[in-house]
Amino acid sequence: MSEEVKVEESSGNVFLDLGFSKEEAEREQLRVDLAIKIYRLFEELKLTPAKAKADFGINPSDVSQIQNGDFSFTMDKLFKILSQLNCNVEIRITPSEDTQGHLRLVTT
Repeated sequence: MSEEVKVEESSGNVFLDLGFSKEEAEREQLRVDLAIKIYRLFEELKLTPAKAKADFGINPSDVSQIQNGDFSFTMDKLFKILSQLNCNVEIRITPSEDTQGHLRLVTT
């Protein structure tokens, strides 16, 4: 006999699906989105930890952590790495149409 598996559609934010508050979920998703962007930049630039240190002054252990999927960095640290990768980070504040504002990452 097989058990019936309950399937729920994702909200689009794994942290919200795991039970985090809406505010915490948005904050955590933003942090992970920044780390994924950095991961993709490392791949695009074909950076090894040693090359990241030599070319950009990035701590090799930070590169290894991100390449291994460890995204436990603070937002400040992620902003610093993006800056070291010669990326501009702009924070834009706009009025929200909802009763509470939202956090999201938009990249170009």
